[in-house]
Amino acid sequence: MRIELFDTTLRDGTQGEHVSLSALDKILIAKKLDEFGIDVIEGGWPGSNPKDQEFFDRARDEEWKHAQICAFGSTRRRSNAPEDDPNLRALLEAATETVSIFGKSWTLHAEVALGVTLEENLEIIASSVRYLRSEGRRVIYDAEHFFDGYKADRAYALATLQAASESGADVLVLCDTNGGTLPSVLRRIVADVYDQFDCTLGIHTHNDSGCATANTLVAVESGVAHVQGTINGIGERCGNADLCSVIPGLQLKMGHECVSDEKLGALADLAGFVNDISNLDPVDRAPYVGRSAFAHKGGIHVSAVMKYPRAYEHLPPETVGNRRRVLVSDLSGRSNVVYKSDELGLDVSGTDEAARAVARIKELENLGYSFEAAEASFELLVRSMRGERVSYFERERLRVRSEMDAGEHHHSEATVAVRVAGHRELGAAEGDGPVDAISLALRNALSSFYPELGRIRLTDYKVRVLTPEKGTAASVRVLIEHHDGERTWNTVGVSENIIDASWQALSDGICYGLLHAGAKPPAEQQDGAARRANTTSRTALQASPT
Repeated sequence: MRIELFDTTLRDGTQGEHVSLSALDKILIAKKLDEFGIDVIEGGWPGSNPKDQEFFDRARDEEWKHAQICAFGSTRRRSNAPEDDPNLRALLEAATETVSIFGKSWTLHAEVALGVTLEENLEIIASSVRYLRSEGRRVIYDAEHFFDGYKADRAYALATLQAASESGADVLVLCDTNGGTLPSVLRRIVADVYDQFDCTLGIHTHNDSGCATANTLVAVESGVAHVQGTINGIGERCGNADLCSVIPGLQLKMGHECVSDEKLGALADLAGFVNDISNLDPVDRAPYVGRSAFAHKGGIHVSAVMKYPRAYEHLPPETVGNRRRVLVSDLSGRSNVVYKSDELGLDVSGTDEAARAVARIKELENLGYSFEAAEASFELLVRSMRGERVSYFERERLRVRSEMDAGEHHHSEATVAVRVAGHRELGAAEGDGPVDAISLALRNALSSFYPELGRIRLTDYKVRVLTPEKGTAASVRVLIEHHDGERTWNTVGVSENIIDASWQALSDGICYGLLHAGAKPPAEQQDGAARRANTTSRTALQASPT
């Protein structure tokens, strides 16, 4: 069965906490949704705010390849005739072929929220739909709070649908507005409605009970052919049904037609794009499209996946544009290291290097290192154990000074002495905090040897206290992210001294960047990852004292 996909990311999605989109942001997302194959894109509520009005103004000048742009609003106010109602006029002025309006299905909302009689509510619904249809619009009618209304008064909830249907509504959308309906109950109610109406039914669910995706899928099993949701499930309170889970569920699990297979392969990219434009952190554990959706950590799992992926994957990750990831940690076995090394182009399958690497990783992770979050450090470690040179300098001395004046202004400066191919170089710098100062001082010391450093930037810094029970003597783990304009990488350091841990992660990050920029390391250097690869005692793991 062909399922009509209705996306409300730009309207209901923006009602979620921390979500704010400009009119241009909305246009960019809408173009991406159109390219993906979404059938109807709900752009917002025209007349309610300047941003939504600007979106519809801009949308009229855009060329849409597939999608219908839809304006959203409510039924008329009780005191207005349809043709005089500002909300209905705004819907028409948006100049979209499709409009979506919501009306009250629950007696509680009709009598308390609207303050009208039940008969007046039916007339408001009917006249609003009828007027919009007379103006040539395709009308999608959202029966707000339908499931709560049905449970309170089945006959009246069905009567509201009848009022919309008889007035010409093209789609009747059953809305679980409070998100509290469970799948078994929703299935029964949708099946009852399906038996009562000979028209297209839709479903709009919220995730307040964690069932939005499941409710959407069982609604389709019960006869629904129009599905509403948002990308990444963003929306009011706990969010809406996540189309990134709903679409592959419908198409790959239930055999319905939503988008082409080629478009489905861009789903993870679409999810990432919407997160980027919305300035939201991606949810790694999101089904299908999350970074961890096809990540394997246990050694037994990895060994099985390498032989037969279906052993621990419910579908090939490429079908939704994702990829398999193997994590390296203290739970790893030889298979994890071999798989990750193969990804990096490092063949360790025929040697004892894999077994040695596993043992070394387990030892380091016991001390607090985390290689699943620092794959660049893992690569440097494996290369070092293979005898490759991965160190580009050796630190002789590091001094960091931070001070705060009477006006609470902070000042940090660092001086670092390094040796490169027998040459001693001194670098100094001031920075926004001690780590920034160290980073800049190291760059100043190395820039004459490695011009490739010009492209490498420190982009993120995270600290986690590993042994808080030790107070100020606690060990800390530092994760540092670098970027060179094309790729991003993460490195890790651990120490009871936060400056020492920061140096480990920082120096490894610089070495990794230089390695992949094609710089040649001097033969006699051994620092950072090389030292950690070839020493076993905890004391030796720490960099030399400052």
